Amino acid sequence: MKERYKFLILVLGFIGAYYVPFENEKVRQAGLEAFLMLQEYAREHVLTCLVPAFFIAGAIGVFVSQAAVLKYFGAGAKKILSYSVASVSGTILAVCSCTVLPLFAGIYMRGAGIGPATAFLYSGPAINVLAIVLTARVLGWQLGLARAVGAVLFAFVVGLAMNFIYRKEEQEKAAGQLMFPEEEEKTRPLWKEVLYMATLVGILIFAAWGKPKEPVGFWMAVWEVHWYITAALLGLLALELWAWFRKEEITSWVDATWGFAKQIFPLLFGGVLVAGFLLGRPGHEALIPESWVYSLVGGNSLGANLFASVFGALMYFATLTEVPILQGLLGSGMGQGPALALLLAGPALSLPNMLVIRSVIGTQKMLVYVSLVVVLSTAAGLLYGSLMGQ
Repeated sequence: MKERYKFLILVLGFIGAYYVPFENEKVRQAGLEAFLMLQEYAREHVLTCLVPAFFIAGAIGVFVSQAAVLKYFGAGAKKILSYSVASVSGTILAVCSCTVLPLFAGIYMRGAGIGPATAFLYSGPAINVLAIVLTARVLGWQLGLARAVGAVLFAFVVGLAMNFIYRKEEQEKAAGQLMFPEEEEKTRPLWKEVLYMATLVGILIFAAWGKPKEPVGFWMAVWEVHWYITAALLGLLALELWAWFRKEEITSWVDATWGFAKQIFPLLFGGVLVAGFLLGRPGHEALIPESWVYSLVGGNSLGANLFASVFGALMYFATLTEVPILQGLLGSGMGQGPALALLLAGPALSLPNMLVIRSVIGTQKMLVYVSLVVVLSTAAGLLYGSLMGQ
């Protein structure tokens, strides 16, 4: 971090400590909400979601060949293949907007093109099968179907738009990638590396498996045994590391994992504190009154859809929490169009998420990516609201 940024952080911290009116009850409540939200985030997401994701990102950085990343996600890769793979990743990962960040950073730093990388970034949290099924059951099949179709299309459109906007830069990157030397011959057969990566992904999926709202069906059955499955996968991982990997390889993997954690954790925690201070946890009011939100998302106007998209983009939604939140908002008069706009923007973005994206791809690309998601979500909300007659 540059020295002037460190100085700016110190100055802002001093100004906040000096001028924030903590004697005001509402401000004190907002401050409490900030730390309660951070505690909730730490308890529910760090160990079961973020830590496995960091280890996967470290494994991508150390063990996944750059040639493989470039083949499927590189600037010169076939678009049909790269965007198809990136756009359906969420059906497998089912992660939240923050958990996907280490994975996104891993493939981007290995040479993935900005288009496929951002398609992956959007689809990871947006195309969550359980969330889409829950949306259909609780909020209606029409909204569930619209969310599923919109999320898949958005992953393609956002990725293609980012690739088009930065096409000159991507062409230069593709030309540079043609000059990369051949990868060294692997010390392990491909099937061993595939099994190793599948084990890591399996640990992430089952450790983060949330309890479904309805206590019946496949999702509940898996939830009842998900810790046993996770323990078995951890045992398998330990066996793989002992049998297939050298000590220096494991050390490199841990170092790479720690590198991602150092980059991402401080930004995430800072973003969660700010989001909690301004917006609070779902159902708990902070500095911005909930009544303002309710009054601004009724009907199907451009303003209502835009506000729902921006609110969703700033708010942090843990996986599946957006459904009960929307259930309450719809009961308070929220229009169907703004509801879809929030569903398409909210799970894929958050204030903490934006801070980390900026550290990976830069301020300009982050703003373009966020703007694309917000604009597309607003347009989708307007169209859906019109079709539903609202």
